[in-house]
Amino acid sequence: DLASSIAELGAAIDGSHILAFSGGFSAGDEPDGSGKFIANVIRENRISDAIMALLEERKGLVLGICNGFQALIKTGLLPYGRILSPSEDMPTLTYNTVGRHISRFVSTRITSDISPWAEGEGLKQGKIHRIPVSHGEGRVIIEASLARELFEKGQVFAQYIDGEGKPVMTEPDNPNGSQYAIEGLTSPCGRILGKMGHSERPIDTRTLSSSPALYKNIPGDTCQNIFAAGVRYWLG
Repeated sequence: DLASSIAELGAAIDGSHILAFSGGFSAGDEPDGSGKFIANVIRENRISDAIMALLEERKGLVLGICNGFQALIKTGLLPYGRILSPSEDMPTLTYNTVGRHISRFVSTRITSDISPWAEGEGLKQGKIHRIPVSHGEGRVIIEASLARELFEKGQVFAQYIDGEGKPVMTEPDNPNGSQYAIEGLTSPCGRILGKMGHSERPIDTRTLSSSPALYKNIPGDTCQNIFAAGVRYWLG
């Protein structure tokens, strides 16, 4: 059954242009965070070969949200753009500084819009969104030299901000204590994006925008439609 499942997943990736790893307590978030389970699947030879072919040969897109972001970081796909063996100098995601699961809206600001995932109206650099978050392990830990390099190369996709629009390190505006207020990262080519915020939750697929019926008491723009941007990338 396991071999059959791996073969089926590999074949599906072979026929795809966009690969997305979801979040939201995937598989019950057990054991100790399902991002680790997803990472093990990604490292399986058949799957890792299929993912790298998607990226390198077909110039495809990869997205990871919440648990998916955890998996992309733990495999090296973020921020390096390739699957690597674990090492101590790689960034990681760990437990929130508050020591528990958090679930609420936060404000984020797009730091860099050079990724295909940011092509479109409402996704330009400096744009502020109100995004729902829901996780127990969302704190980005990264070495200062690597963080500086990622900012310089435009690989920091979005940051948590306070009411004045400034990056913030503390609760409640930074819900997990991520270093450098990092909420999302991209690969060097920009075609791999990982983020903790659940951009999918406020999207009304009927109108391709945010719906006032979903979050009536949340001020600000809740529509961060990276998904439409990914489709536009392939439609040209």
